[in-house]
Amino acid sequence: MTMEHSGSGDLNRSLELLWDYADKPGRGRKPGLSLERIVAAAVAIADADGLEAVSMRRISSELGAGVMSLYRYVPGKAELLDLMLDSVCVIPESDAEPATDWQTAMERYARGAMDLYLRHPWMLQVDQARPVLGPNQLAGIEHALSGLSGMALSDQKKVNILVLVDGFVSSCARSQVNAKRAEERTGVTDEEFWTTQAPILEKALATGKYPMMAALSEDAFAGSGEDLFDFGLGLMIEGLRVYLR
Repeated sequence: MTMEHSGSGDLNRSLELLWDYADKPGRGRKPGLSLERIVAAAVAIADADGLEAVSMRRISSELGAGVMSLYRYVPGKAELLDLMLDSVCVIPESDAEPATDWQTAMERYARGAMDLYLRHPWMLQVDQARPVLGPNQLAGIEHALSGLSGMALSDQKKVNILVLVDGFVSSCARSQVNAKRAEERTGVTDEEFWTTQAPILEKALATGKYPMMAALSEDAFAGSGEDLFDFGLGLMIEGLRVYLR
């Protein structure tokens, strides 16, 4: 997957647009065109065709507007990406109320992040080592931290927990998305892919050079991406429970 970087444009301009400090578009501009519509169109394009398909020309075509008119609202794709990332990070209504215990809070945070990545897989193409925090992302962090407020840990460790969880979730999501894309790209299913390799692998295992692999049960690799996610999340929660004790 191609990789973009958050915060790679005019940082001050991104922050102004995210927090609505920028000047509102004046008269004489195309009726109905707005920053919100531009961002929504960009997200829809990325959801359908990937981040590489997002361009000012494609967005203008989708909105029926001139390309240059978009630049009156947003300087370019780099700043637009910062707006896109924040726009999708909305807390679901089902999770609006803070969890009453940290275990539930962690599980909600992890499952919410997984759902977000799978609905918007283009997010996995963005290096957010330097995130540009807008209102939705800041509200999400606030919400997650409120669920961890009862933990007897320092603030730094609570933030570390959120970073750790997000790293685990994004890794699992990336594996699921890549597996799906591999099948779409090649037209070959996972079953067909491994069936093709079976004869040579069976010969290799029969040599006795790989006794641990040869002794594995037939269902050793049968777990799904969802199984791995559930298993890993359970381990993380149980590990923290032991750590706190």
